[in-house]
Amino acid sequence: MGESYWRAVFLTLALLCISEAAWATVPQTQNVILVTLDGLRPEELFSGAEQRLIDKDIGGVSNPAKLRKAFWHEDPLVRRKRLMPFLWSVIANEGQIFGSSDDDCEVWVRNGKYFSYPGYQELLCGFPDAAIDSNDKIYNENTNVLEWIHDRPEFSGKVAVFSSWDTLPYIINSKRSGIHVNSGWQEFKHGADPVRREMLNRAVGETPHYWENSRFDYLTFAGALEYTREHQPRVLYLSLDETDSWCHSGRYDLYLEAANRCDRFLRQLWEFTQNSEGYRGRTSLVVAVDHGRGSGREGWKNHSADLPGSERIWIAVLGPDTPALGVRKNVEASQGQVAATVAALLGLDYSGLDNRIASPLPGVLPANIQFDSLAD
Repeated sequence: MGESYWRAVFLTLALLCISEAAWATVPQTQNVILVTLDGLRPEELFSGAEQRLIDKDIGGVSNPAKLRKAFWHEDPLVRRKRLMPFLWSVIANEGQIFGSSDDDCEVWVRNGKYFSYPGYQELLCGFPDAAIDSNDKIYNENTNVLEWIHDRPEFSGKVAVFSSWDTLPYIINSKRSGIHVNSGWQEFKHGADPVRREMLNRAVGETPHYWENSRFDYLTFAGALEYTREHQPRVLYLSLDETDSWCHSGRYDLYLEAANRCDRFLRQLWEFTQNSEGYRGRTSLVVAVDHGRGSGREGWKNHSADLPGSERIWIAVLGPDTPALGVRKNVEASQGQVAATVAALLGLDYSGLDNRIASPLPGVLPANIQFDSLAD
């Protein structure tokens, strides 16, 4: 074969490489906010309040008429929007929501335990670990996606975690990772406004500690927002707990009110990013759950391997790189895909580290996304 033949081959290969690079998509997302709403069922998310639980005996509801006025409607599409208006008016129209059984889109928990530590392990690390079988405060040996991102030079000191539940620092192994973590009834040491910070810390000290190991979600949210105003983290993880705790307390009314508050927190976070120079148009929001719950007169209060429904959850994604597909149809997903999705939104290939790690959620990013090289 002559020199002209090989010149043509090399030219073709070069053009192919140039073409592939030209078509590759670089994510617009530079910041990610991950929010988890502990144990919020798909039933309420997709259908709103459950009528039979709006009851003094079955749901522990102190004022059924008041709760019904706030959240009940015959149409489940209206009910769900009354419960979580931001999610259904903004995320459903501009982002994606996974987990609707009616649309043949299930999101499964794979760990087989269906309670919090195994759930957060799967969600944050990308895979279940059979060795984790309790909520005991034991430092997790597995590396999670937040730690992996934080280890990259461009994200060092730019990852922060705020958690209502005081076991979260053990799950993400804050001792090893060096990530800024504030959890439980800890005071807040950061905030752009010292007056607001002082008021928050006074509330931490003077608010009744109704749950020993978990503070009220508003304090967690407000502390996270103050920290974000001051430090502008590129990855913020906000872990909220009341949706689970009020169910365990047998209070369906307070569970619904907590879900509604969480929706307001999501709106405030999103509006903050859209009005902030460093975040506007460059921030993605991921909302997920650590486990589902049971059903019926008593099942909704708890979750376990013995309660059907505990294995089903939901996930929502909103941001500049995510196509506005709304409620996803005819697709299956798993809890473990959250970790790689958070990384992929930042242009990072976390699932390529280990074959146990689930891939990113299907369709939340363009198929031709361009990933940075893996961290060491």
